[in-house]
Amino acid sequence: MKTAKSDRLAYLVDGARTPFLKARGKPGPFTPVDLAVQAGRPLLLRQPFGPQAIDLVILGCVNVIQDEMNPARVAALRLGLGEEMVAFTMQINCGSGMQSIDTAYRYIRDGSHQMILAGGAEALSHAPLVLRQSAVEWFGNMAKAKDPLATARAMAGLRPEFFKPIIGLERGLTDPITELNMGQTAEVLAHRFDIDRKTADAYAMDSHHRLAEAQRQGHLKGEVLPVFDRDGNAYDQDDGVRPDSDMDSLAKLDPVFERPYGKLTAGNSSQITDGASWVILASEAAVEEHGLTPLARIVDSEWAALDPSIMGLGPVMAATPITKRQGLSVEDVGLWEINEAFAAQVLACLAAWGDEAFCKTVLGLNGAFGRIDRGRLNVDGGAISLGHPVGTSGNRIVLHLANAMKRNGAKTGIATECIGGGLGGAMMLEAV
Repeated sequence: MKTAKSDRLAYLVDGARTPFLKARGKPGPFTPVDLAVQAGRPLLLRQPFGPQAIDLVILGCVNVIQDEMNPARVAALRLGLGEEMVAFTMQINCGSGMQSIDTAYRYIRDGSHQMILAGGAEALSHAPLVLRQSAVEWFGNMAKAKDPLATARAMAGLRPEFFKPIIGLERGLTDPITELNMGQTAEVLAHRFDIDRKTADAYAMDSHHRLAEAQRQGHLKGEVLPVFDRDGNAYDQDDGVRPDSDMDSLAKLDPVFERPYGKLTAGNSSQITDGASWVILASEAAVEEHGLTPLARIVDSEWAALDPSIMGLGPVMAATPITKRQGLSVEDVGLWEINEAFAAQVLACLAAWGDEAFCKTVLGLNGAFGRIDRGRLNVDGGAISLGHPVGTSGNRIVLHLANAMKRNGAKTGIATECIGGGLGGAMMLEAV
């Protein structure tokens, strides 16, 4: 998908997110809309414009719960944006939060909108338990029974396993084409690019240390806003971080997806979490009208597709066309955000960009793109340490990239992610 030329500019002017809260075996204190509202209210209150300035609300959400159909619209109403506010929900798996930004970017670029609230919200702890198909059929037969004899016949088909539900999230994270779960696709990449367990664990440990340091230094202040549950409890930071993470403790964890020899464990994989994130996108006219100071300008975006069994290479397939169009070398990109679905998956992307044969054959480059300096990649940690609320993460990495670019004086940045189902998304920002 190539970006059309346009004279209209789109700016990311502000954004905020909730802390990412680790799922702990039961529904968390917030639904997706609860999280979206708690992140959105203080964000909107700190703006110099009123709700009437917002033209549209777009929200990424994958696991929509039954009480919040079209969570974008429910959130818009609860945020006080008015009954006339158009709002719709996006679903492209892990790319949903970034797709909300990209859609807003394109609306502003074509001149149809001036200011859009684009976000992502996910409460994976609220993923439903579902009945197996045989149990559903049994309940159907019971409902159709019209007399005692038919009821007795239907009852005879009752099986104990009918009362053991399946975790819906487990099925949702399994690709229906390849029948591989997301962790298994990362194991495929670990094998293909020779990523060993120790290297994956070292990357995971570093992710935790980076996030812990960012929290200590206050680098997330203003980006992460506290949320409060109905019992008055406050949550003010990502709670999955392990500042004391070390190689010895990580080495003790068993493989999760390919026992007993797999490289992926709970320690070097992203965490199941709840969280929401919003950004405000504005046209040049809106920036001038309201006296806004943008964080960054959105320059380009790309969506790519590939074999679902190697979906973890999505960042390579999506970000490379941007660098081609913009004439960028690996050294020209000041900061990178690659969503950390799995340590082995991120490391495989880095290995692919550094592999001359891969870059020539698959990416159409003249040689290797080059190795991304770890000092420019996920400088404040990523999903391994703070979690991966699926519909939110793409939004978070764009927002954090903009903030990190400002803090570090970077002129350009690329945020990119792999997407379940064999897709990838990428977005390039430029300092204002």
